[in-house]
Amino acid sequence: MVKLRKYNAAAIIATFVFMPKKKTILVAPLHWGLGHATRCIPLIRALTEHNFNVLLASDGAALVLLQKEFPDLEAVELPPYNITYPKKGSHFKWKILLKFPQIKKTLNAEKKLVDQLVKDGKIQGIISDNRFGVRNSNVPSVFITHQLNVLTGSTSFFTSKMHQKIIKKFDACWVPDVDDVVMNLSGKLGHLKKEPFPIKYIGVLSRMEKKELPKTIDVLLLLSGPEPQRSMFEEKLKNVFKRSGKKILLVRGLVEKTQKWGRFENIEMVNFMQSEELEETINKSEIIVSRSGYTTIMDLTILEKKAFLVPTPGQYEQEYLAKRLKSLGIAPSCKQEKFKLKKLNKVAVYKGLKTLSQESVNYSDLFSLFEGK
Repeated sequence: MVKLRKYNAAAIIATFVFMPKKKTILVAPLHWGLGHATRCIPLIRALTEHNFNVLLASDGAALVLLQKEFPDLEAVELPPYNITYPKKGSHFKWKILLKFPQIKKTLNAEKKLVDQLVKDGKIQGIISDNRFGVRNSNVPSVFITHQLNVLTGSTSFFTSKMHQKIIKKFDACWVPDVDDVVMNLSGKLGHLKKEPFPIKYIGVLSRMEKKELPKTIDVLLLLSGPEPQRSMFEEKLKNVFKRSGKKILLVRGLVEKTQKWGRFENIEMVNFMQSEELEETINKSEIIVSRSGYTTIMDLTILEKKAFLVPTPGQYEQEYLAKRLKSLGIAPSCKQEKFKLKKLNKVAVYKGLKTLSQESVNYSDLFSLFEGK
């Protein structure tokens, strides 16, 4: 009996000594609106479920949102890109071009910070959602994007090639979409005729789950994106819906320290909602009015919602996605300045966003990359 106890004690000690230490994966979404951060939420959940530690990394409201969703996880603040939209959307491309020196400076700063984290042994893997400088050759580095092609009007060929050149520097590229050249969400943004590097399609990423709930909201207005266009869209929607006679809820897309509710005429307003509350709210809504950002489209697809889309002025990606869904008879859309209440009547004749047939993500296979290097 004594020998048995000694053997068990030795076995327990050996187990703890040789048990592999949890690897820490840095998850770093770009702060350009909230979409990049919110679509990382299901990946962060999956990483923790598969025995990885996660270090959150971003800046501004995107970082605040992730910290609210995962209060027990450590976080590091990355240098901000401070991307804003001009009041006139057609000037956006040139504004970005003029800010290129500042963008490059930020890129180098975030790369220096990540290099130090790797050197100090604090991270053993990286998932970067559109942050070019968040990579390191000594640990597996993944780049997440739905824009293998970057649309910028007459300069689309060059911006796409530049983006693809940057992606090649990473160990893997994950595209949040299905691997189907016809029935997919991103269209030509996320599907190339010839792949210049390995691409893994990881399915439609969403923090949401469809639930059959009583419809208590006629129209849900979802705001997001950089200023000043977010505020301009908010004022537009308030003027359109203030005397609509409908049950309206406006989620302003302003992630702040505390949640704040208020009213404007007949419109109920809240600055932000966390995932669980927003999921319930969307499920309880008849119609959604929102930007045509890709993450929003993924969420509404999973929830199978009827929507009216208003792309951010000057953002070619959102304009393309809105036009594509309109041409497929899925969701109506129009330019921001042309949006009127009667436009919502068109929603009824469109099919609405529906879940694409797809296999569930094999996260064990996906995360096997981090068992290497």
